[in-house]
Amino acid sequence: MFFDDRLQNIIIMKKQLSLLLFLSFFMFSGCEDLLDCILNRRPEIHDKTFKDGTIDVYYYQEVTTEIKNEPRDDDYGYNYDIYGDLPDGLQMVVNYRTVSFEGIPEVDGKFTFTLLLYVDPPLNYDHDTDEYEDVMCSESTSKEFTITIN
Repeated sequence: MFFDDRLQNIIIMKKQLSLLLFLSFFMFSGCEDLLDCILNRRPEIHDKTFKDGTIDVYYYQEVTTEIKNEPRDDDYGYNYDIYGDLPDGLQMVVNYRTVSFEGIPEVDGKFTFTLLLYVDPPLNYDHDTDEYEDVMCSESTSKEFTITIN
């Protein structure tokens, strides 16, 4: 009997410790709202395979973005940057949540670049503290793409 009671107490203590560790992770991870972290609200660049292009022929491809698990993603500010090379003659054009790569390629080759997305979350004003509260855990993401021009 004594052994069974002691074993049961150890199991209960382990469960409590696991819960405490789980909650501590969220408390110290920089998330303002535990629910936002559980829902995994974060910026997302959709997967895209770029079609091959041809020198001196107009090229157009687009990539769309969103805030995953966020029905109000139109309320966010979207900012983009690119690292790597686009073919001469192509440019990146931003239209809110859509990024297009367009123009008339002047050279052939395989061009790999990384698209970075930085999101400015909508801010909630807290009248009690007279401060604004951030509502996301992650505010940026990136994805690598390749364009081939023949």
